[in-house]
Amino acid sequence: MKASPIQPATLAFNQHGLPWSAQFDDIYHPKAGAFAQAKHVFLSGNRLPERWQSTPSQRFVILETGLGLANNFLATWQAWRATPEPRSPLDFVSLEQHPFTGADLRRAHAHSPCPELVEALLAQWPALTHNLHVLSFEGAKVRLLLALGDALKWLPELHMQVDAFYLDGFAPSRNPSLWQPKVFKALARLAKLDATVATWSAARGVRDGLRAAGFEVTLAPGHGDKRDMTLGRYAPFFTPRSPHRSGPVNHELEQHALIIGAGLAGCATAWGLAQVGWRSTVLDAATAPASGASGNPAGLFHGIVNGQDGTHSRLYRSAALAIHKVVQDAITRHGVQGSTQGLWRLEARRSEAEMHALLSQLGLPEDYVQAHSKTSVSKHLGWQLSCPAWWFTKGGWVDPAGLCRAYLAMADQQIHFKGGQNVASLHADGDGWTACDIQGHPLCTAPVLVLCNAGDALRLLHQPPNLLTPVRGQISWCSTPLQAAALGWPAQGPTQPLAGSGYALRMMESHCLWGATSQVCDLDPLVREQDHVSNLMQWAQLRGMTLNVRDAQNKVAAAQVQGRVGWRWTCADKLPLWGAMPTGLVKREGLRFAQRVPGLWLCTGMGSRGITWSALAGQVMAALISGTACPLEASLLNAVDPGRVFCTHSS
Repeated sequence: MKASPIQPATLAFNQHGLPWSAQFDDIYHPKAGAFAQAKHVFLSGNRLPERWQSTPSQRFVILETGLGLANNFLATWQAWRATPEPRSPLDFVSLEQHPFTGADLRRAHAHSPCPELVEALLAQWPALTHNLHVLSFEGAKVRLLLALGDALKWLPELHMQVDAFYLDGFAPSRNPSLWQPKVFKALARLAKLDATVATWSAARGVRDGLRAAGFEVTLAPGHGDKRDMTLGRYAPFFTPRSPHRSGPVNHELEQHALIIGAGLAGCATAWGLAQVGWRSTVLDAATAPASGASGNPAGLFHGIVNGQDGTHSRLYRSAALAIHKVVQDAITRHGVQGSTQGLWRLEARRSEAEMHALLSQLGLPEDYVQAHSKTSVSKHLGWQLSCPAWWFTKGGWVDPAGLCRAYLAMADQQIHFKGGQNVASLHADGDGWTACDIQGHPLCTAPVLVLCNAGDALRLLHQPPNLLTPVRGQISWCSTPLQAAALGWPAQGPTQPLAGSGYALRMMESHCLWGATSQVCDLDPLVREQDHVSNLMQWAQLRGMTLNVRDAQNKVAAAQVQGRVGWRWTCADKLPLWGAMPTGLVKREGLRFAQRVPGLWLCTGMGSRGITWSALAGQVMAALISGTACPLEASLLNAVDPGRVFCTHSS
């Protein structure tokens, strides 16, 4: 899907004091009130909240065709809160081409009947980028998945099964694109059998379009000045073919996953599964989590900007937005070292004017990324730099091991970690998957197995070792003011991380870290002085300086630089592997319909961006495994699907 700039709506009111759209010449809700309409049309029309109590163990998915002022979401959340336990967890998916800014949304809800919920929503209101934003409430029991952009582009990209539809765009006569047969057909693709639909519109074209898409349609008494409204139930003459990306979801099976690997990938997957009600057993050869590549003292997270805003850029943006929220929680609630106060990334190929022109072309908002001159960046950092830089407001740094521990802590009692477990083989039977030690003794059995153990997953899968490439990385750091001074590190800077060709950051007052080397298929585990020298010269280049080898050697020796070695496992296309293991050839219909090995999943290949990828990886893996609404669009799921690596493509 081609991303497009988001044009925010402008808050205005008509002569009756009702919120009004100049673009569509229509009101956002009737005189009778937004919450009253939501309760009569959408909640009652879809038999809510009683349906939330009929299958409380299953997540309930609502899809709305126009968020507007978010009144329907707020009214639904309020009704969910008032529903006695047990009740279904709730995913509310809403499409919106012209969202309001947070400031306008606050103005519109100045007299809301649920101010507490409004404040919780505004606290998580996202940067207005063309993404599927996930806002989590009530300990992840209520989620708002907000798809910003054209609904006609988003509907084919959604990967979920919907229980109830709220059709609430502007009137068909004002905004016909949201009420055309193409839209109803797309809704049918997402509908579960017996999914319900409700709308205040009783237009003949709406009813005919729903019927043609497989919905049984009836008229019901309307609300306010509307005589009738339309209700429906999905009952097609034949069952459409479903993708195999998630595999069939058997709610009779125990919701338990066996995860091998307790680095960022494994801990994030366990956290994601806990959010959808699953428990996990996490096995690792080490005695503590994050003992491999995730054990560095610090690492960065941020998005990227490129002219095409293609697959890589959109994936990194989705990941950067997701990890920002998680790192904030890890710092404030779990005492993890880090910062979410932004990150600088040098831009050596474009001028400042070209950077501003690119941001204007892409429509990326200032609360996601900004372009700054070299003078501005130098002033902020206290270093004299030779080129401009991007300022990623949602970027930062974090202690990876601390983040892993936070993932496990945020999952509460849903995770059991078992260290010192060397998995030698895997076995599948009717009970699921069993991991065994070298003697063949079972270590753990679960219906679902997720391999999060980097390149070692290839050994357990009996796959060629060259499908993933190990890249050796050595980082360097100093931990005293004298060491930092010997290296020429400014006493007052940088206060935010700096990235480019390499990176540098100040973790604490005197603890400075920089790096890293990138050595393909180098398996030497020893910290090497020549790599410290290389890192220091790369650090000097970040500052626009020239440092010769001898001077770098002298500085490294004087500062007694310390370091650590780890390996990042990468695919040829530099994208991770998230999803179910394919069984064989990927046929013409592509990855969506490729057959999968029952219960076998992969989350690996995250390379040097493990921190940035981790939160999104956990959410995507949990959604695919549990069959809940996926926070990533189909075209981007294709880009990370293991089928692109583990299958031979046929024509």
